[in-house]
Amino acid sequence: MSDARVTVAKTYKLYLGGAFPRSESGRTYPVTDAKGRFLANAAHASRKDLRDAVVAARKAFGGWSGATAYNRGQVLYRVAEMLEGRREQFASEVAASEGLPAKKAQSLVDAAVDRWVWYAGWTDKVATVLGAANPVAGPYFSFTVPEPTGVVGVLAPQRSSLLGLVSVLAPVLATGCTAVVVSSAERPLPAITLSEVLATSDVPAGVVNVLTGKASELGPWLASHADVNAIDPTGAGPVGRVELAREAAGTVKRVLAVPEEEPDWTAQPDIARLRQYLEPKTVWHPMGV
Repeated sequence: MSDARVTVAKTYKLYLGGAFPRSESGRTYPVTDAKGRFLANAAHASRKDLRDAVVAARKAFGGWSGATAYNRGQVLYRVAEMLEGRREQFASEVAASEGLPAKKAQSLVDAAVDRWVWYAGWTDKVATVLGAANPVAGPYFSFTVPEPTGVVGVLAPQRSSLLGLVSVLAPVLATGCTAVVVSSAERPLPAITLSEVLATSDVPAGVVNVLTGKASELGPWLASHADVNAIDPTGAGPVGRVELAREAAGTVKRVLAVPEEEPDWTAQPDIARLRQYLEPKTVWHPMGV
């Protein structure tokens, strides 16, 4: 038998509602490394795929937002454990996608795992930090409690294929929201591998849905969808963000304010991204009742 093997080219699927379907359109596109060499094929998501993703995210929202913050933290920490277990695969994909040396790619993967753990730790603390017992001049108790916004459409960073993705996705989940993610078009492999991690961890089906394709095509459809509550336009680019804001205005959805250029994802995060996915709810209650 010959020692030569035929390379098995992989076609990466979408991640919708806990399953890995092909695009209903049947479209795929080739993914290449930083030097233009073929890596794999990826599904090219359609508008129907996006609608299915939003339906799955909405269906999962009640259970995920209704879980205790401590339980969400446990689930997200389990994801970090599994990310650590696939560290070598992620490092290989980041190195190929971004054209980085192996050592630099491994450091970015380590930073992504640490970032995920950081947000997992905030799940049961953010309500205390952002909530309040309000002093009022009257016989009332007044409390402000942050509540999750709902379904969030995330246009992932185009250049930072894993650390940037984790930095925009983890705060969505930590606050109890569900996500429809449009991955980097040219560097989607770490995002799809992350979806494989999510599928085999304790994250309920539909909490995260990952689409591969062009942000310029999928973004406006996501922004105009009436059942999406907020949009993170990080990966849309300055011109694309203007169109997203215009499309989102029709359903009065929240559009996050992001820098024109992708930030330095290795910088220490703060709770600003958590705050953007929460809406304050203030309750007044008469004393003695």
